[in-house]
This record gives sequence, C-alpha cells and structure tokens, in this order.
Amino acid sequence: MNHKFTGTGVALVTPFLKDKQIDYPALAGIIDHIITGKTEYIVLLGTTGESVTVSREERENLIRFVRESVHDRLPLVLGIGGNNTMEVIRQLESTDLTGYTAILSVCPYYNKPQQDGIYAHYAALAQSSPLPLILYNVPGRTGSNMTAATTLRLAYEYGNIIAIKEASGNLAQIMEILKEKPEDFLLISGDDNLTLPMIALGASGVISVTAQVKPRPFSDMVRFCLAGDMEKARKLHFELLGLMSLLFADGSPAGVKAALHILGLCENELRLPLVPVNEAVYKNLLRILHPQLH
Repeated sequence: MNHKFTGTGVALVTPFLKDKQIDYPALAGIIDHIITGKTEYIVLLGTTGESVTVSREERENLIRFVRESVHDRLPLVLGIGGNNTMEVIRQLESTDLTGYTAILSVCPYYNKPQQDGIYAHYAALAQSSPLPLILYNVPGRTGSNMTAATTLRLAYEYGNIIAIKEASGNLAQIMEILKEKPEDFLLISGDDNLTLPMIALGASGVISVTAQVKPRPFSDMVRFCLAGDMEKARKLHFELLGLMSLLFADGSPAGVKAALHILGLCENELRLPLVPVNEAVYKNLLRILHPQLH
C-alpha cells in the first residue's frame, strides 16, 4: 500500500467555466496532462480543488468523473476532512469510494482543538474509515498545528493511519517525526519548495501543486532525490524554484489556475471568496511558462 504514495502526488484543481460551473472536459485534459507527466498519484478535493465551495452533488459527480477519467492509470486519494468530526465520519461512511486508495483528511480548523482533541478526532476517523488515512497538517490554513508527538501517537496506535502530509514548514518538527516514526509510516511533503530537503531527511515524496503545471520535471526532481542523485535533483529544483514561488505569491489555488490557463488547460476562474491572481503575478507566470512571448 504505502509504496503507492512514494514519489509525486498531484493536488488536483477543480476547473470552472466563466459561469462558475465545473468544466469537466478541462478536468479530463488536466488529468491526462498529469498522467502523461509521469507522476505517481492524484489527490482529489483537497485545498487546491477548492473543496469547501463544492456542493455535495458536485462532490459526488467529481468523485465519479475522476475515477472514470483516470481509469486505474494512477492511484487516487480523496480529500474528506473538516472540523465537525461526526460529519466527516458520515461522509466516510456514505461516500462511494470505489476506485480510491486512501483518504487525505485535514487537521480540524477554526475550532482550534487541543492536541488531545486532534488525536481524538483522527482516532474516531481511523475507527470509521473504510480506507487508509493520510493525515494533513497545514497550520497556515487551519490555525492549529498538530505536533510531532500527536502525529507519532496516531502513527503507532492506528495501523490504517499510513502517512502524514506535513505542510507546517517546521523542519525541526518534521525531523522529529522522521526520526521517531514507525518504519512503514510515510511523511509526505506539503510544501513544494521544501520537498528536496525533506526527502533528503527521509520524506517519501510530495503532494504537489507545481507538479500539476510541470509534471515531468517536478516528478523527475523527486525521483532523482529519492534515488540519491542530488546533483540532478538540485538542478531541477532550482530550475523550478521561480515557478514554485509564483504559484503561491498571490494565493493558492489562484496561482495554479492562472498557470493552467496560460498553458491552455482551463479557464482562469475560481469561486468566491477566491479571486484570480493580480496582473503582476499573471505576467510573471506568462514570462516563465511562455518565455518566447517576451
């Protein structure tokens, strides 16, 4: 199971038309772009997929459409998380998970639970989930950091909690997890620009935004790093660094939507309260992705 999440996972966008309806033909094209780029797996309905503005009916349609479009070409991870534990359990028990390999579940946000509350939340999910769980720690979005001690407690006590997507940016915390974790528990980077040093420390790969735009060079960078070829990995890392920074310069997923629009893969449309990137960021993305126009 765990080897399926070694390498590069892609945090899939939800493309919208100008009337804000889901653009399914564009989504199929993006999926093919990702698969052609030799990435290892796809993550649906996470932060990048604007999951909080997708209705229940749209969510069911997306789950079915992505399963059918991928057609077993890559493993699929589905985002099911929130700050109402009982509602997350209801979703886990009622969602058709056919074709999906694991669940990515974000640390509870807004409520700001204590560490015991975060532990109890994930323990309840682990006892209810029909699929293995990947924890997701992203304090910059949730306002609540899951400590290394809580992560390790969950990793040791629940065999179906198989990994954590760590996006705290705190390398000291990340190193503590890597030093003490069970051998088969994976730590996955949640920060594109920290992926190389995190893999050098023992991480298994990344769930990436940048890899949706440049799937082949980014996933090659990860593979080189995992293989210990740091010279080639560093070269690609620095080639991609400017793009990585721009994709987050005016909010994500606004950056990746702009980049995919420049590549002709989808409209530059988001659902409120998110709006497109500012003109300066768009022009800089255009300069990087289509340098021949400048």
